[in-house]
Amino acid sequence: MSLPLVLAGRLLNLKIFLLEPNLVLGRANKFFLNSCKKIFCYTNKIKNFPDRYKDKIVIINPLVRKEFYKSSIVSTNNNKFTILVIGGSQGAGIFDNKLKHLIANLSNEFLIKIIQQTNEKNISNLKKFYSDLNIDNFIFKYEKDLINKIVESDICITRAGASSLAELSILNTPFITVPLPLSKDNHQFENANFYKDKQCCWIIDQSLFDEKIEGLLRSIIKEKTILSEKKEILKKLNYQNTWINVNQKIRDIIYEN
Repeated sequence: MSLPLVLAGRLLNLKIFLLEPNLVLGRANKFFLNSCKKIFCYTNKIKNFPDRYKDKIVIINPLVRKEFYKSSIVSTNNNKFTILVIGGSQGAGIFDNKLKHLIANLSNEFLIKIIQQTNEKNISNLKKFYSDLNIDNFIFKYEKDLINKIVESDICITRAGASSLAELSILNTPFITVPLPLSKDNHQFENANFYKDKQCCWIIDQSLFDEKIEGLLRSIIKEKTILSEKKEILKKLNYQNTWINVNQKIRDIIYEN
């Protein structure tokens, strides 16, 4: 959707600065590389990035909305292991259809709370399923107070959109990611692998979801040090990632060019 705006900027002879939040260069950004002054990226190891334009890369920390940087919320949920599931406002079929039975099984062994995003048509069905089993739940399509829900959670199960992973990371919430296999240029896997290489998360191939997810969750719930280690890694990764630092670096680059 940025293509017409950037095209208008080029026609008006405005300076162009691009942002590539994914670990694979997007088609629109590739089209405008020749015209831009700089392109902000999270790493210089972007897939499909032409070597002749690599001097235009400016590495910044992953961007999130200002309220995520300023969040001072502290989780008070100490009794139940809380699992957040983010599938987008349209839901993710693999999460909607397969996770609920896994959660039901785990609830026989552990105190669990489930916070799950799904499509509007599925909210009442999921809520009834969990409530009938006396599993504490919060089911939603859109939640304006998502920061609180992330902080409340011990772990998140999610796709691998760049913004979602950056938000989880800045709030130091460990996550299990199931990259969308049909994402363009497999960019969701590359996004997830960026964090996996830093030992911040787990990746499950969608084709192995049934086989892998229950055992992984059970081991995480049983062995509390696994999550605490991931949280410490995320804290170290983000300790300089503040709104002031990111904002200042972007402003400095724009003013220099």
